[in-house]
Amino acid sequence: MPALPFRQTLAAGLHVAAPLVLFVALPGVLPAQTVLTVSPQQCVWRAGDNPAWAVTDLDESAWQLYAQWKPQPAQTHIWIRCHPDLDSLRTLDQPALQVSLYAAYQVYLNGQLLGGAGNLNSGAFSVNAIRSFPVAVGMFSSRPATLVLRITYRSLTSNSSPTLGLLAPRLQLRAGDRSLLDALRARTVLAQASKYSEIALCNVVIAIMAVMLLGLFFYDRSRRELLLLSLSCLSVATLRVNEFCVASLLDYSFTLCLALVLVGNICLTFTQVPFFFASARRRLPLFYRIVIAITLLPYLPSVADILLASRQPAWLGALNTLYGRPSALICHMTLSVAPFVAFWPYGGIARRMRPLAALCMLWGLADLVWFAVETTEYPIAAVPNVFAHWGPMLLETRAFISAGVLAALLGLLFREQRQITRERAMLEGEMQAARSVQQVIVPEAIPSVPNFAIESVYKPAGEVGGDFFQILPTSSGGVLIVIGDVSGKGMPAAMTVSLLVGTVRTLAHYTQDPGEILAAMNQRMLGRQQGGFTTCLVLRADCDGALTVANAGHLAPYLDGSELQIENGLPLGLDADAAYPESACMFSPGARLTLLSDGVAEARNATGQLFGFDRLRQISTEPAESIAQEAQSFGQQDDITVLTLTLLAASLETASEAQPAPIPAPA
Repeated sequence: MPALPFRQTLAAGLHVAAPLVLFVALPGVLPAQTVLTVSPQQCVWRAGDNPAWAVTDLDESAWQLYAQWKPQPAQTHIWIRCHPDLDSLRTLDQPALQVSLYAAYQVYLNGQLLGGAGNLNSGAFSVNAIRSFPVAVGMFSSRPATLVLRITYRSLTSNSSPTLGLLAPRLQLRAGDRSLLDALRARTVLAQASKYSEIALCNVVIAIMAVMLLGLFFYDRSRRELLLLSLSCLSVATLRVNEFCVASLLDYSFTLCLALVLVGNICLTFTQVPFFFASARRRLPLFYRIVIAITLLPYLPSVADILLASRQPAWLGALNTLYGRPSALICHMTLSVAPFVAFWPYGGIARRMRPLAALCMLWGLADLVWFAVETTEYPIAAVPNVFAHWGPMLLETRAFISAGVLAALLGLLFREQRQITRERAMLEGEMQAARSVQQVIVPEAIPSVPNFAIESVYKPAGEVGGDFFQILPTSSGGVLIVIGDVSGKGMPAAMTVSLLVGTVRTLAHYTQDPGEILAAMNQRMLGRQQGGFTTCLVLRADCDGALTVANAGHLAPYLDGSELQIENGLPLGLDADAAYPESACMFSPGARLTLLSDGVAEARNATGQLFGFDRLRQISTEPAESIAQEAQSFGQQDDITVLTLTLLAASLETASEAQPAPIPAPA
């Protein structure tokens, strides 16, 4: 035998459960016992609030028939007087009166107060709208009885929603045995809860998926779409579960109910559309930012419902009916089209993104149909009120579509997250390899060179930088220093640096002339850089204080706080015929030569101010670590490399070759 659908199974269970509830609740009740229902035709009403209207003998000639009453925003206080025949209650063991009303009220029987619910001043009440009040036998003093209700209605101006549709303002009165009335209340709760149980169940699943998405976001905070979808799911689940709680007559404040509706709708408005564009890897257009902002305006009446309750001005309800609700529906329909806009043009959607795009569009289509049908509540020429008949069915269909779409989205996002995790693991492997390469090409320990004190500091801006330097002792007791900067970061920069360092180390075995070294490096770099360039400076310091420098677009060194005036050549790899002339000078024992990368001068603080060459010149005589720390504290933007060279004592040997002509004194 095929399994029944969930809804049919639940309905069948309710038909069985209701008699069982009655049987358990009424073990000693006679089969002939009935419940009296007070007809609206037996009641009259009047607007206002006068405690004297609770008396038994009252002239009701100015009162109106309650069967013709319609709720009016301006009528927050009304009285209702009914004259039912309650004589049959005298024979009951526990006679009671049951009131079903979503409002604050007091109930009187024959001039005596039976009880009440809610706050008559503010209109606050609980969504537990069906309450029973015991009646003492001595209260039946007249026939027919005089049943009076003093009511304070909350003037609801909130935009229509399934939750507000459950709050019927019309009064329902029953009289009978207390246990039988309680059983009838239980049957009503079961009937209403079953109507929303499937929707609530779907949204509980949605809420669970939302928590899973939130966990994914905290695992990878770069995936903003996960956070947006999670908040959207939680918002939808909050709205639908709140409707189930109202239908189940749970005992909680109607103010809290309205607050949940308001927060859920606002959060959904702020997250759903941005999620579509974030999933499409597109920026949220200005048009949709404006529509979202406009959509918030119709929520202002909900704020008034929460804060002002029955003290709202009458014009607010009329204004909301004429402009607020229609504009809200138009805005929501506009927002429902967002996924179709976000993924346009459809031919450009990547293959792995197509299922995600299709599901987002299906979600948007379900919302579009819902809001379009909801517009039929307003009088439109030749368009019947479809929403009044199809609203619950559409709500259930929308819930199932949303749950299915979100489940599929969750699966796709999990798969995409797994792919991203795998790609990041591969990238981390590449970065680790780049770091290993850099640890080899950037020396951690400075070689010992007689007659020279050398300091070096290297602070990459990222995990792998593009700066490089080499310190190579020469056979004549001097030192060869190479410092450079490769544009770019990561593995490509690290591989370029490794090529350059390998070239320098190889060339140092054959020549120690800075110009020749740069010329050979330039030839090696031809055609190897795409869109970038490499600067480099080669300096040879001999033990007698002679300096020979060749430069390929790098920052000039500083000697005792003054920039050396040296000739400059093109960066490496730009021109096969580039020449790199050598410049020469002398520096005496105790003098400090400072070589740097442009990361020091290009440091930038929070206000956008550059560290600049003036500050660089002022601190150029400080130790290498101090220079690097000052630039880093100012605001590091690029790799920082600082080398300092100090001649400790003049060599005893005399250079066999003539001393080169000195460089003109610094300006």
